[in-house]
Amino acid sequence: MSDPISIIQTARQEGRKSLSEYESKQFLASFGIPVCKEVLVRDAAKAAIEAEKMGFPVVLKASGAKLTHKTEAGAVVINLKSAEEVKKEGERLLSIEGCEALSIQEMVPGARELVCGLTRDPHFGPAVMFGLGGIFTEILKDTVFRIAPLEERDAYEMMDEIRARKILDPFRGEQAADRDILAKTLIAVGEIGLKYEEVAEIDINPLKIRPDGKPVAVDALIILT
Repeated sequence: MSDPISIIQTARQEGRKSLSEYESKQFLASFGIPVCKEVLVRDAAKAAIEAEKMGFPVVLKASGAKLTHKTEAGAVVINLKSAEEVKKEGERLLSIEGCEALSIQEMVPGARELVCGLTRDPHFGPAVMFGLGGIFTEILKDTVFRIAPLEERDAYEMMDEIRARKILDPFRGEQAADRDILAKTLIAVGEIGLKYEEVAEIDINPLKIRPDGKPVAVDALIILT
């Protein structure tokens, strides 16, 4: 696992204002935040090999410091079920401007998507955000905020304050969301904001809930000051 300071230093030396998705997840994982399985490679043939090791289906993404909006750029392909598909799509993704590598990720099951993040209030400092994620984040705007640092009580209150809080209960055959892990994730995001002034924003979206209730960060972006 990469050291958070070295990740930031590398980005700074390269004149970047954000971390790549892979770097962002490595950064978050160092604070105990659960992230999905992910391997980064430089060519399509290796992507196919790594996908077979990981097990199908997989998600394939173009990776690059400037690719902060991958979906809009057509740089994300889900539900790939064979090495041939991975190799073909990998070659296409490598042709996208700004693509520096290919990210092979597990296809995380589960119907529920949350969002978790960090912003910096000019008066109060780092604020942790939690709410309904995926495509509904901007549409429904069902999010709540707390100023860091967070205690366990704060994290649990945030979960109860979103309008769609029932999504954390047992849902269509899936177990209730693990609130303990969610609370630790929210607390950890606040800790990052307090410890690293270089981190301007964190966007974990979606934070997906597996059928067994365990949350996992499927996509993440860290913006630097």
